[in-house]
Amino acid sequence: MATLPSMPKLARRQAVEVKADSMVHMRPLFETGDLPLLIEPAAPGLDGATWIQSHRKQLAELLPRHGAILLRGFGFATDDAFHGAVAATGVQLMKYIEKATPREDLGAGIYTSTYFPQEFPIALHNELSYVKAWPGKIFFGCMIPSETEGETPIADVRRVLARIDPAVREEFRRRGWQLVRNFGSGIGPSWQHSYDVDSVPELESYLSGMSIGWQWLPNGWLRTRQVRPTIHVHPGTGEELWFNHVAFWHSSSLDDSIRARFEADFGIENLPYNTYYGDGAVIADDVAAHLREAYDRETVKFRWQAGDLVMIDNMLVAHGRSPFTGERRVLAAMGDGVALDAALMSALTGRLA
Repeated sequence: MATLPSMPKLARRQAVEVKADSMVHMRPLFETGDLPLLIEPAAPGLDGATWIQSHRKQLAELLPRHGAILLRGFGFATDDAFHGAVAATGVQLMKYIEKATPREDLGAGIYTSTYFPQEFPIALHNELSYVKAWPGKIFFGCMIPSETEGETPIADVRRVLARIDPAVREEFRRRGWQLVRNFGSGIGPSWQHSYDVDSVPELESYLSGMSIGWQWLPNGWLRTRQVRPTIHVHPGTGEELWFNHVAFWHSSSLDDSIRARFEADFGIENLPYNTYYGDGAVIADDVAAHLREAYDRETVKFRWQAGDLVMIDNMLVAHGRSPFTGERRVLAAMGDGVALDAALMSALTGRLA
């Protein structure tokens, strides 16, 4: 496939007007768009968790308009304060399932952000887009900001979808995408850790229930395959979304030196992660590059401040992590699960049959 042309920068939507609250100030963080909405206390001493609890309905209405809400200046700079703020939202927290990256479970639905070498970025993605019930909302809280960079970039995937070449978009709509994982190389988590099981019967029961195919390879490795739609509809707004990990785990998204080493050591079919069209066909590198460009053009980021809390609609907004230097401690939580649309999945599998 020829290299796809770059698309012009889309005009920003007019910022949504938000109703003032006497206890807080609200405005979009950036003048150029409405992602994220910034909420700050109007005066010192406001108890943030109490304000959140008494304004749950307003926050629930604002979140789908903006995609993300940054609460700054409330002092959520300890583990307990972060947990209290998240609990105040009323979101029903979920476990981190089908683990792909290491993070520490702090209990009560609170985790550290992903442990990943700080010199590398983490590409934008929507959390757990490949499972059958993903979090509708995610939270990040900054306990300690890094010395340099370390932002959590975000992008509105409604706008990412609009940036994708129509021919590419419709090809993915028709064919969906497939995630292939290989366990056994020592790179990435074990299948026991990823699927939170201890035995082969438990594993195979889980995989069967989650519509994940599997294969035990002659060398003792496990290979799994799961097919999912690439374009979903938000259950609240009815808008179409680019909601998947296609670019995130495509082999071309690896650092060039790491990709070369992995492919030399394991072969491309044995990479810990790779993505394909839903029918198993290879996704060309230039298509994956085009998808990454669509994310890049919609990405916004801001420097963390200690005590910041970000609430994100996980279906509307993708997130990542910039490389950084120095110590960085960011906590995470996720909840209000959204189930994979059975009709959407059925239509995809019917087309692939």
